[in-house]
Amino acid sequence: MTLAELNQLDRPTLALTLGKCCGATAWIEDMCQLFPVSDEQALFNKAREIWYNLAESDWFEAFMHHPKIGDINSLKEKFASTSTWAAGEQGAVKQASQEVLAALAEGNRGYEEKFGYIFIVCATGKSAAEMLALLQARLPNLPADEIKIAMGEQAKITQIRLEKLLAA
Repeated sequence: MTLAELNQLDRPTLALTLGKCCGATAWIEDMCQLFPVSDEQALFNKAREIWYNLAESDWFEAFMHHPKIGDINSLKEKFASTSTWAAGEQGAVKQASQEVLAALAEGNRGYEEKFGYIFIVCATGKSAAEMLALLQARLPNLPADEIKIAMGEQAKITQIRLEKLLAA
């Protein structure tokens, strides 16, 4: 889809389309107010600005729109609207050993117990072992530090998905 085509979408379709990039309702609503947008860079800059100005509860909402890293069944069942993108982003997990997948599952459980939300990482270009190492490195973080890291990872994911949207 081109930016011109995105600019022409009616509000409900625009909201659904943007929701594939980030699942936070407040982000979607604020983004819809921007249209029409003059250029892609303005779109990317405003998307980032809006994201970083949302409340923590909005970030948690966005996180809920992601499958757990390595959870292919969750990806297929719960996230059908973004499953193609998420599958590509997590593509390296398909080649992971059973040991790495088991460690990811265990790490995800521990992470969610400690922080109250799933482990968020921009998986594009990372192997399952790299994501596992990142998960294990972030587990000792304080909650106040970890939420900043997770929201930064979500910002990267959103940027990549906006780029994919405009490249489609």
